[in-house]
Amino acid sequence: MALPKPPDTFVDFVERFPQLGAAWRQTQQAGAEGPLDEKTVRIAKLALAIGTRQEGVVHSAVRKAVAAGVTEAECDQIIALAAGTIGFPATVAVFSWIREELAKAKSSPSA
Repeated sequence: MALPKPPDTFVDFVERFPQLGAAWRQTQQAGAEGPLDEKTVRIAKLALAIGTRQEGVVHSAVRKAVAAGVTEAECDQIIALAAGTIGFPATVAVFSWIREELAKAKSSPSA
């Protein structure tokens, strides 16, 4: 699976702080080790992103989840599952963030 290109700000940050970039890559590699397949990892990462309620993290997680084959219906179920934990207003916000990324994915030439 080819991950989407990271945002320019992330690339600039890693160029400015290469040791932090290396540490980030090591953290990502350590988290990827285990019995979960890539799609399940991306579903879990999306759920965690939703739980943190950080908009940029949710956008990134959706892009990566879609690249791993996560469907719109699966994203919808994750959103619905979040409602009881993060509350209705936060869930509506997350819904809008995820919809933005799904719309971009549908309109991209590779979709």
